[in-house]
Amino acid sequence: MKEKQLKPLEGIIVPLVTPLSNNDRIDVEGLNNLIEHVVQGGVHGIFILGTTGEAQSLSMKLREEMIKETSRILRNRLPLLVGISDTSISDSAALAHKAHEAGAYAVVATPPYYFVAGQPELIEYFENLVSLLPLPLFLYNMPVHTKVSFDAETIKQIAANKNVIGFKDSSANGTYLQTVMYTMRERRDFMIFVGPEEMTAEMVLLGASGSVNGGANLFPELYVELYNAAKSQNIEKVRILQQKVMQVSTTIYNKGKYGSSYLKGLKCALSVAGICGDHLAMPFSSFGQEVRAAIEKATTEIQNDLYAERIL
Repeated sequence: MKEKQLKPLEGIIVPLVTPLSNNDRIDVEGLNNLIEHVVQGGVHGIFILGTTGEAQSLSMKLREEMIKETSRILRNRLPLLVGISDTSISDSAALAHKAHEAGAYAVVATPPYYFVAGQPELIEYFENLVSLLPLPLFLYNMPVHTKVSFDAETIKQIAANKNVIGFKDSSANGTYLQTVMYTMRERRDFMIFVGPEEMTAEMVLLGASGSVNGGANLFPELYVELYNAAKSQNIEKVRILQQKVMQVSTTIYNKGKYGSSYLKGLKCALSVAGICGDHLAMPFSSFGQEVRAAIEKATTEIQNDLYAERIL
């Protein structure tokens, strides 16, 4: 693959949920509503088929359809990043070619999961993967799901290939991410994004390129304003907006008893907001009426607060 010169990304990249009509069908109308909602909300890019997009619960057919439909609706208005994480390097490469055909900006990949790779094996795997890709690659650190984390020096070695253009960290470990940022400090073109939205402001203040915030599906303006405040070092505004981000986190993402609460809460909130349905891919299912009512109340309260403060 020839090196592709890209304009560096900064800001809020929304990890798009995958609107579903059932376990094997994209809700195209909901997808259209969602994309128009986040574009109008001012986000700086769209990332599909990540964790928030339930990629690993979707068939390869649905993943390919999601790439095609998102590209069609988006019409190149924003950079499109496509997740290609899989246990099969061939399937990851095949998805990358679909992303390339759709005009994507770059692809994003976690380490392969199930078998736990050591750091030398990660380097070897990604060197092989990059050689098969028609697009530049972001490394994606998601240790809670992959059972392995990139060492900072491993990232540096993999990124010696200039087609490895960035890193997204969802470890929720601020010390680790600062270590990565320090280790990669000489690669001024290497983009570093934080996943957990609760950490967005502090990491942007410390020099991160931006953040990949699930809540931007629902309240895109909030996260864009938070990024802008942090980028301009408006600490007073950061403090105010951070409270709203924490309100989202503690009232919408924390319903239920399991690790699925974030996904179920976000999709439920998008449903009560009339943006798209709340169907989840198996093994998960939507919340019942009691929890839905609580999320509707929380969503309305946050929305009213944001309108009152002229964020929306």
